[in-house]
Amino acid sequence: MADEVATPGPDVLVSIRALLPNLAPVERRVAHQVLADPYGTAMQSISELAASCDTSATTVVRFCRSVGLRGYPELRIALAAAAAHAGAAAGAEPWHDIVPGDDPAAITAKIARADARAVTDTARHLDIGTLVSVVAVLADARRIDIYGVGASGYVALDLQQKLQRIGKPAFAWPDPHMAMTSAALLGPADVAVALSHTGTTADTIDAMREAGSHGARTVAITNFPRSAIAAAADYVLLTAARETAFRSGAMTSRIAQLTVVDCLFVVLAQHDLPASTQALERTFEAAQAKRTRRGRRFSSGG
Repeated sequence: MADEVATPGPDVLVSIRALLPNLAPVERRVAHQVLADPYGTAMQSISELAASCDTSATTVVRFCRSVGLRGYPELRIALAAAAAHAGAAAGAEPWHDIVPGDDPAAITAKIARADARAVTDTARHLDIGTLVSVVAVLADARRIDIYGVGASGYVALDLQQKLQRIGKPAFAWPDPHMAMTSAALLGPADVAVALSHTGTTADTIDAMREAGSHGARTVAITNFPRSAIAAAADYVLLTAARETAFRSGAMTSRIAQLTVVDCLFVVLAQHDLPASTQALERTFEAAQAKRTRRGRRFSSGG
């Protein structure tokens, strides 16, 4: 499955970022230079790029092939196209990470831009064919288990809530031991959805593999197509997020995962729109009973 999703898409920069952890250290130096200055790299000869990365032209060619390109000329064309696309985008600015000296206004602007970019890049690169296939297995599932820890666990709970709103038997398991227990009871009529930005979270991978070993169909939502979780899943939905320096909050990765979750939810709801509409109306009415009288008036437009 990983081999099918490893080739660069319309934006080579998104593909390079996704493949970064799997590159050899010397190739990673080339990748960092390319990502830092795509337009400048496109204007360089292969010898100039190799010299700026303190490596050889052979390594640059090896890097090109590692990211699915035939050679350096194709990389230059792809980088020029990516730079042109970024320049044409409304309000496009060079990417700058958060640094210690940034004031609150600069931090706010950078976070907003990073989150917006995560949403647009994820939507643009989402494989619609795979999305449709995942929706089909979710629609027929007897039970849907959702695995994720840390920030991905909160996204798993969001997906559970959305699926239950339209009558799907979905259960999120952010606790690794509970996840394994539940996964052991799944079967061929069930689906396991696993969320991991890096694709290397052992607890999440173990639960998904346990479910798969009993015949459940498995879906991975991750940022990295050559990760362990992607290799182990039947279906892979890729996000396209780049994290800021304050990685512990898993900021843009969470936003990107929520984008995929929203797409899954709406396409699945449309799969059987009459039933979904009825379920949404019934669950909305039930939730309304838990609001104060004033809150009910506001939510109904009164």
